[in-house]
Amino acid sequence: MNWRAVKAIVRKDLIVVARSRGVLLPLILVPAIILVVLPALVVLAPTATGLPTTSLDDMKRFMAAMPPGLQAKLAGLDDAQRWTVLALVYFLAPLYLIIPLMVSSVIAADSFAGEKERKTLEALLYTPTTDGELFLGKLLSAWLPAVGVALGGFVLYGLVANLTAWPVMGRLLFPNGMWLVLVIWVAPAVAGLGLGTMVLISGRVRGFQEAYQLGGAVVLPLVLLVVGQAAGVLYFSTGLVLLLGLLLWGVDAALLWWGKRTFRRGELIARL
Repeated sequence: MNWRAVKAIVRKDLIVVARSRGVLLPLILVPAIILVVLPALVVLAPTATGLPTTSLDDMKRFMAAMPPGLQAKLAGLDDAQRWTVLALVYFLAPLYLIIPLMVSSVIAADSFAGEKERKTLEALLYTPTTDGELFLGKLLSAWLPAVGVALGGFVLYGLVANLTAWPVMGRLLFPNGMWLVLVIWVAPAVAGLGLGTMVLISGRVRGFQEAYQLGGAVVLPLVLLVVGQAAGVLYFSTGLVLLLGLLLWGVDAALLWWGKRTFRRGELIARL
């Protein structure tokens, strides 16, 4: 394995991403909305408008539908504190996972489909690198930024959540054990899910937008997790997050194994 060649591919792709407004813009806007705007709104909006987070009867019915484990964690809190913990610790957790998924998907979609649009793929495929080196370089150029943004985003989210929740909670809310597992174990796996999906798609479509639109369906499982928590079907406990990460790593391995098996530069050249 020629690691200098792999690093050169990663460096080239990251430079292209940094110079592309169409790629870079969603990588800035979406994390800003999820990590800053949403946590501030769910905590500060009821206080700023003078509206209650929910009526007492509504809160009792909502809590009765929650799993027993979550009810135990919220026992002893008042209505405002329950809403704050539910929103910041549990309901927004699946939305946080959209960030590494989106970053890896956007960069991977640009990896080959974008190169086709820029007419640079053919020159890349004729470079003196093996298929394995080229494939690994493309993987790392999408996965490493996704993991980096996820880690930085967790720090930013923790700061915003603690600052906005302090007047209600009177204590620090982050980090807790579940979120640490989510960031260290699940977020890299989610980045791999977006990457593995795009590896299979981006080399077979004509452009970046087409690849990104086709890969957008991979966000649906995260939406279902949000709905499941809101409906009281499940909640993000440490055990569930560990299991979720294990499942995602298994899916990642299958997707990347298939992507590596079907990756042939000769076929890519034929599609140009």
